[in-house]
Amino acid sequence: MSKVAVARVGDLPSAKTAHNRGTCRSVEQLVGNTPLVWTPDVRWDCGRGFWAKLEGANPGGIKDRPGLHLIRRARDRGDLAPGAPIIESTSGTLGLGLALAAVTYQHPVTLVTDPGLEPSLRYLLGAFGARVETVERPHPIGGWQQARRDRVSALLAEHAGAYCPDQYHNPDNVDAYRDLAVELVGQIERVDVLVCSVGTGGHSAGIFRVLRRYHPNLRLVGVDTVGSTIFGQSARPRLMRGLGSSIYPRNVDYAAFSEVHWVAPTEAIWMCRRLAAARYVTGGWSVGAVALVASWLARTLPPATTIVGVFPDGPQRYAETIYNDEYCHQHDLFDRPPADDPDELSHPWQREVVGWSRCRTVVDPIAGRGR
Repeated sequence: MSKVAVARVGDLPSAKTAHNRGTCRSVEQLVGNTPLVWTPDVRWDCGRGFWAKLEGANPGGIKDRPGLHLIRRARDRGDLAPGAPIIESTSGTLGLGLALAAVTYQHPVTLVTDPGLEPSLRYLLGAFGARVETVERPHPIGGWQQARRDRVSALLAEHAGAYCPDQYHNPDNVDAYRDLAVELVGQIERVDVLVCSVGTGGHSAGIFRVLRRYHPNLRLVGVDTVGSTIFGQSARPRLMRGLGSSIYPRNVDYAAFSEVHWVAPTEAIWMCRRLAAARYVTGGWSVGAVALVASWLARTLPPATTIVGVFPDGPQRYAETIYNDEYCHQHDLFDRPPADDPDELSHPWQREVVGWSRCRTVVDPIAGRGR
């Protein structure tokens, strides 16, 4: 009997969450039960591939899950009173999830972002009823993220009873991905390697903690961007959004990772466009970066290895960036394929990475612990 058949009943989705996506009575029921699709390697054409969990099938992407869960839990605890304001920092995708939660639970929402937010997404958030504020200058140490968080703190002080979900440090963000992990248990019999982009650390930690109960030998591979501080590199201006950080989110489960890869914008864009042309499956920066790493693992690990990569979103919001030839030429990003193999580091502090790189020593930059 397969592992799917013997999964613990208590770990399976409830009747409330295991809905039929075709017969939803409310929009939040569209979240979850996303497809898992076989994705052949399009970089080396090695004849192998990986399974991609298409979170872009949610109305707003993967962060619809924590958007709803963070607000539901805050209401349950009494941290968020009925009708009270929600105020949060976002680079984009969580903003869509919180806008969905605000409509679902009837709360006004203010989203603090920065000039890197795509205009199309800004307009869409406004159409969904969100108030969008833009900070004008990055923090001298913490960059745009710290500048956004500082503005959130100021807004919270101005609005009595307002609630900030604090996606970077709130453990509810990790718990929000339990259903995603259980969906994978029902979709595929075995998972040997899970590949996740890392920003707040929520979905990598949340999926891994549940999935390894079914697959004790599961390995977690993290995908970051160059210029991100999460895994011990120096903070630098970053073009890619949705992964990486200039602060240290405490939801990142450093001990869970077997290795980390850093990917540059040119490499992520090349993979996004190759996936689009070859497979009609693609998405944003995180999708391109995850696809590169998952494809390389498929090529280099034993043939029987089952790899699952999480694709956090679809391509819609990136029409004027990743899929815009003029933008790519302007930023010198066009048609530059990744190397055959990543640059290898023995320790993340060995040197500053500028392109696709890999390290099997994973450290918590604050605690200084290594593995």
